[in-house]
Amino acid sequence: MLDYAAARAVALIVQAGSFEGAAHRLGVTPSAISQRVRHLEERLGTVLIQRGTPCLATAQGDWLCRHMEKLGMLEAELMQHLPALADGTSLPVSVHIAVNADSLGAWFLQAMAAFGQQNNTLLDIALDDQDHTSDWLRRGQVSAAVTADARAVQGCHIQFLGKMRYRATASPAYVARYFADGITPEALMRAPALRFNRKDMLQQQWAKQVFDAAPQLPTHWLPAVQGFVDAARLGIGWGMNPEVLIADDLASGRLVELVPQTPLDVPLYWQVSRLAMDGLAGLTRQIRAAAAEALI
Repeated sequence: MLDYAAARAVALIVQAGSFEGAAHRLGVTPSAISQRVRHLEERLGTVLIQRGTPCLATAQGDWLCRHMEKLGMLEAELMQHLPALADGTSLPVSVHIAVNADSLGAWFLQAMAAFGQQNNTLLDIALDDQDHTSDWLRRGQVSAAVTADARAVQGCHIQFLGKMRYRATASPAYVARYFADGITPEALMRAPALRFNRKDMLQQQWAKQVFDAAPQLPTHWLPAVQGFVDAARLGIGWGMNPEVLIADDLASGRLVELVPQTPLDVPLYWQVSRLAMDGLAGLTRQIRAAAAEALI
């Protein structure tokens, strides 16, 4: 049998980032926590915690943490139906979710806020490109993900949320500076683009869609959603910005489309581990509601 007290200690160390933080949450001494973890590691024959600042889970420890996460959701659901089991000492469940940065900045926080008002479950958000968030599910590192992958990950339930509409936009001064002779693949090869990170391929996808070409783009790397929009307003570069975030900028003329009426639509899906579906049913409802307002 698994030593669940020790397994819980491992999960709390990873959440808190230290043995001291986990000890405080459990109301025991750090040495007691250390002893529990050491005994469990010896029994399993593997290291579960990478000691440091902060403490991190090893690959094996991460699997154990995800198991405790699912167990916590099952226990929370059980206590809803059998409240006499609750002794007032249970800690909030922490659930890992993978989300793309644009969704987080455009609409996911609204769903998170609504869910938080009805539930004391904690969300641990991992950010990645929408084309890669499903990989977190495949690796067992999260219980759910917002993803552009239309293929259901094994063991997961998938729901279509809608399409995030992007517009290739820049400031009027930037367009006048770099595209005085029009928007062409050749001009794009001289005009600095804004990209979130190395996984962000939206600019190339838009150029392929509009020009049937894949020009090499000089790039400013800017991994911040709001900073991305601000950089476009300031004329630092052109970028693919979510329409929902720049509607006022387009209406006021602070930003303009490089090529009018050439949106790039990215379908988004909500994938949830079947083991976590019941525990995350409330979050799923809020995500569907928020996505319905922001996506097309």
